[in-house]
Amino acid sequence: MNSQHSLNPPQQTAVKTTRGRLLVLAGAGSGKTRVIIHRIAHLIETGVEPGMILGLTFTNKAATEMRHRIEDLIGPTSKQVMLCTFHSFCMQVLRKEIDKLGYTREFSLYDERDMQRLVQQVARDMLGHEGELPSLAPTRSALAEAANQGLSGEETTWHDTFSKDLYLRLSSTLRAYNAVNFDSLITLTLQLFEEHPHILEKYQDRFRYLMIDEYQDTNPAQFRLADMLSKKYGNLCVVGDDDQSIYGWRGAEVKNILHFKADHIVKLEQNYRSTSVILDAANAVIKHNKNRHEKNLWSANKHSDLIEVFHAPTDADEANAVVNRILRYKTEGYRWSDMAILYRSNALSRQFEMALIQASWQNQEGKWMRGIPYEVFGGLEFSERAEIKDLLAYLRVIANPLDQEALLRIINVPRRGISDAHLDTLTQTNRSQKIPLWHLLAKDEKKAVRTFVELIEEAQKRFQTPPFGEAMQWLIDKINYKKAIEEDVKSEKMRAFKWENVQECVNALAEANEDSLQDFIANTTLNRQIHTTQKTSHNQVHLMTFHSAKGLEFPICFLVGLEDGILPHEKSMMQTGLEEERRLFYVGITRAQKYLTLSMARARMKMGKAHPTNPSRFLYEIPKTLFKVCDHKIFV
Repeated sequence: MNSQHSLNPPQQTAVKTTRGRLLVLAGAGSGKTRVIIHRIAHLIETGVEPGMILGLTFTNKAATEMRHRIEDLIGPTSKQVMLCTFHSFCMQVLRKEIDKLGYTREFSLYDERDMQRLVQQVARDMLGHEGELPSLAPTRSALAEAANQGLSGEETTWHDTFSKDLYLRLSSTLRAYNAVNFDSLITLTLQLFEEHPHILEKYQDRFRYLMIDEYQDTNPAQFRLADMLSKKYGNLCVVGDDDQSIYGWRGAEVKNILHFKADHIVKLEQNYRSTSVILDAANAVIKHNKNRHEKNLWSANKHSDLIEVFHAPTDADEANAVVNRILRYKTEGYRWSDMAILYRSNALSRQFEMALIQASWQNQEGKWMRGIPYEVFGGLEFSERAEIKDLLAYLRVIANPLDQEALLRIINVPRRGISDAHLDTLTQTNRSQKIPLWHLLAKDEKKAVRTFVELIEEAQKRFQTPPFGEAMQWLIDKINYKKAIEEDVKSEKMRAFKWENVQECVNALAEANEDSLQDFIANTTLNRQIHTTQKTSHNQVHLMTFHSAKGLEFPICFLVGLEDGILPHEKSMMQTGLEEERRLFYVGITRAQKYLTLSMARARMKMGKAHPTNPSRFLYEIPKTLFKVCDHKIFV
């Protein structure tokens, strides 16, 4: 194993403290992943069985990076360590144990869109009509909050009886479909552990050393899960930074890290990312938060430029000034991909996109070029595209014919002659008599229905064992999906794009390492639900929100739209409070490695009219000695 000589003293302390409850307060850019990896390696070196170590994080990308880095450090032994997301861990537990809760182990996993359709269906049944539904947003919010809290319907405090009744009916419907939704993975695991203590003890004995990354992002359900798993042996190490807790809007509770009962606390304050000027500005801003662990980031890099600040007359002027500053950095030898434009709201991107498209610049050959290449961080993920959702729905039905949401999606995709009237009759019988739709289809005598049932039954035989690529190609050919795309899509370019996606889906099945179709579907759904970081191109300017930028770093950052009402965001202040908005600004500042520019507009267009604005109150928290105020015109 590699030595720990490259770690600084606090990092070494965190690595070598292996017993009890350890809180590692890892400031931005302080090398927390290196600490986690070396700590796992140290545990194994000191005699801990690799299979007894469980590391939990929030994204598949983070888990994959950790697996690769620990393998580089200690070799194949690392494969016995379980490094995964909370939801992946719960999925693995439920695949083995969920029969104790009345499901079968072949259950389907419903994502957000599946649940949206199911909630609408159950609501219609409750209200007794097929017309337009009232807004279900408050009810869906209540359902999500119950899942975040890890509470059952009986334990939850409901604001209205409709939401409670809907929750209970939804639960029974999911059970009838032999399906669980993404949000309930943790709740069901908690229920399993509480109702069957011997199963909990089995996993406590298996995983005697628990490590959690990004602990400041945990919600109450995740907090309870960690507490239950670590209670028997008490070896729980949590790593995080309360100053970077920015997900209160989706259930994260910063109090989990603020009030963590630790036997040992280690602070990682040396930053390896940013210059001292940038860190001094970040420290000055975040110290205004009262609810935080005291930390002070510092850097060995004492030489740096001051932060540039400018106040443009309009939002269009602001965008043009930023783009011209980007062009200046380009002439100094920086790549487009070295630069990022960060904003509080996605709605702010439009002006910057227009300015980037309209920009003119000279390449190395002296040729004038129009348009700066850029990427708006976000967009439709591969598995969210309509054609891929169709094919995944087929796979879900093949794996679990009781999966009614998937069944309803594909029963007439491509169109196969099952009339809407006949389908309505079947679904009404399904609802009134509580007979699974698949069972009704299997007994139906209509030719189109019988052909569909035979298709699924034949597919079940072909998908019994991996690899699944040939079976997927057979299915696509059998349903003549290419013809369906050609008939439904007018644009030739879009038809080609969709067909390339279908071919890539076949590739994914062919390359899958899962032992069963159920595992492939579950992993695909988890990736779609958890995934928060999209691949960036090799050389494009990055445009993204502060939230999307968390965990990333760039040599040059522009923080734009720094106006009251935008940052802090007017509505968000009401929901998650001023301190979380300040933490968001802190996260933005600490993304910059070398150069940082802060900008705002004196007037911003809203609903077609220019409205005067005020600079963000957070700007006044940065000492004037750290920045230089520039006229936006100097950038032009």
